[in-house]
Amino acid sequence: MKEVDPKQTTRAFAFEMWMKAPMPMVTFIKTLDVTRLVRASRRHHMKFNMLMCWCVGKAASGIREFYMLPVGGRLYAYDTIAVNTIVANSEGEVSSCDIPFTDDLQRFGRDYTQLTQQVARTCQNHDLQESMVIGTSALARYDIDGAVGMYSGVFNNPFMIWGRYRKRLFKTKLTVSFQFHHTQMDGAQAARFLDNLQREIDRLRVE
Repeated sequence: MKEVDPKQTTRAFAFEMWMKAPMPMVTFIKTLDVTRLVRASRRHHMKFNMLMCWCVGKAASGIREFYMLPVGGRLYAYDTIAVNTIVANSEGEVSSCDIPFTDDLQRFGRDYTQLTQQVARTCQNHDLQESMVIGTSALARYDIDGAVGMYSGVFNNPFMIWGRYRKRLFKTKLTVSFQFHHTQMDGAQAARFLDNLQREIDRLRVE
């Protein structure tokens, strides 16, 4: 993680336009076909949420804008990314858990299991401050069509929310909301990320 001069990056114009905007966040909503994830989850006894988080990291890892983030009025560049998940802890509340992203699905799965269990047991957040973190929140018990207006003014990280997936004949669909800071990326990069996400889901292979 290091501070960079916005003028020396591809985000120079966006930084000037959006850094001080009262509401710089944009939300896209997309319905994904998650049939392959559901089948892989059942066949290989892997958590659906873990597989979804890995696909999110995989889809983001090929887009350079995900390695920059506005923080405190400045622009920072990162070497690595992580995916955050919200964990129900032993006290009946929720805690936050950052999982480092790796191309290796098996390793990511082991890290996911170990870290989420640790956070659930200790009720202590696991934060990776040196990585650009993509937030996620899975409301798997509920049918929702999207979420907007999550901007806190403190955390500028991209954030995804999804609810319960829905079975439709031979396909299973999941609606996701993706919120991003306009300084970090434009609509084109955000849309490409969502396209990448569907592509990673479609070609998921569990060995």
